[in-house]
Amino acid sequence: MRLTWVQPEDLVGHGLAQAVLDGVDVTDLCAAWVAAGGDPEPLHAGASDRPAPAPLRVLAGDILDELDRRPADLDDTEPTELAAIRRLRTGAVPDRTAPPAGASDHHDRVHGAWLGRAAGCLLGKPVEKIPRAGIREILEATGRWPLADWFTADGLPPEVARRWPWNRRSAPTSLAENIAGMPEDDDLNFALLALELLERHGVALSTEDVAQAWLSELPAGRLFTAERVAYRNLLLGQVPPETATVRNPFTDWIGAQIRADVYGWANPGAPIAAADLAWRDAVLSHTRNGVYGAMFVAAACATATVADTVEEVLDAGLAAVPPESRYARAIRFARALPAEHADFEDAVDAIAGEYGQLHWVHVLNNAALLTAALVYGAGDFTATISYAVRGGWDTDSNGATAGSIAGALTGAAALPTRWVTPLRNRLASTLPGFDGIGFDELAGRTVTITKSLAAQRKEI
Repeated sequence: MRLTWVQPEDLVGHGLAQAVLDGVDVTDLCAAWVAAGGDPEPLHAGASDRPAPAPLRVLAGDILDELDRRPADLDDTEPTELAAIRRLRTGAVPDRTAPPAGASDHHDRVHGAWLGRAAGCLLGKPVEKIPRAGIREILEATGRWPLADWFTADGLPPEVARRWPWNRRSAPTSLAENIAGMPEDDDLNFALLALELLERHGVALSTEDVAQAWLSELPAGRLFTAERVAYRNLLLGQVPPETATVRNPFTDWIGAQIRADVYGWANPGAPIAAADLAWRDAVLSHTRNGVYGAMFVAAACATATVADTVEEVLDAGLAAVPPESRYARAIRFARALPAEHADFEDAVDAIAGEYGQLHWVHVLNNAALLTAALVYGAGDFTATISYAVRGGWDTDSNGATAGSIAGALTGAAALPTRWVTPLRNRLASTLPGFDGIGFDELAGRTVTITKSLAAQRKEI
């Protein structure tokens, strides 16, 4: 069995594809790679099943280095530097220091966000990497279309199971018949780490603090795509922000977007403050649209804990990112779909038509799908996470973020019991001090840090 560490030859196809998306001419690099026997198509998974010959591996490293020397000229619309992002922001949503009259109390909102993130993630885990058509076939075969409850293997015909096998790691802990608490997942591990980072460093949190926490507390084998490359770069002596830019073709992928919720929950009604904290985390591993994903989600989550509607949440998220970026355009594209398509499936067809050429872990297609799930779900928790998962692509990550926002809008007390009870108020994690922790305790710690951050902001 081959170790699935990131190898240069596994990255070339992704690097070439991202360069083309960014408008960089890499015709010569692609030709050289093909002539040497390399495959120019991006891998579906993170690593191939056998190592490449040594000469091809050397060439792969040379091509990745050359890609690094050919940056896209996008700084006018898609900068990564925070000062430049701030200059481009328009229509900033004012901070709201307290929930509006009549809203659920903040603890209930944050508790709902933690539970929602877990439930949405768990719903998507067994079908991660299964395409949308396969997800629908599984659901129809088990009498669960349209999706409104956990996936099950009960009644699944053998031929369908063979055609669309469950996610190997997740199925034993994420099907309706075997859920017994929330199993470990990177979509929750990063939330735990963000909470701990804010408890330690508060508003003074730096990218270097995040890097040190990764090295101290995150198992390298539980990191993927951009995070795994950044981790490798840290081990090789690179420092932020170079950790994100050296031989890393995944900088516009979804990884930073799944790390940002806690920065929002801990800054209720302060979306820009939340987004700027998320930026410090994101630039360890991402650039441009990958960073905007984190900033959008942080701002959205900050607003979801005090808002009444999805529209307020989306307004706040958009205000945190450069308005002419491809990320902002993807959000606006998906947000406008209900005016043209009454049916969610037609909306996802439209998203696939616009973004279907992207890898299933890219940030743009997934951000568009997340937005569609939010607008069609209209605050209903079950509808929102179900839409996010049945749309395909990164099902557990989209389910988690959709559940986080819808859970915050709903509050823990009003969440449907079928999503909450199987979680058993228990989260598994390999992060020190977190294994078996309850979501109620996590909510309490988040509320505590909220008060501390607010006080620290006043002192600055």
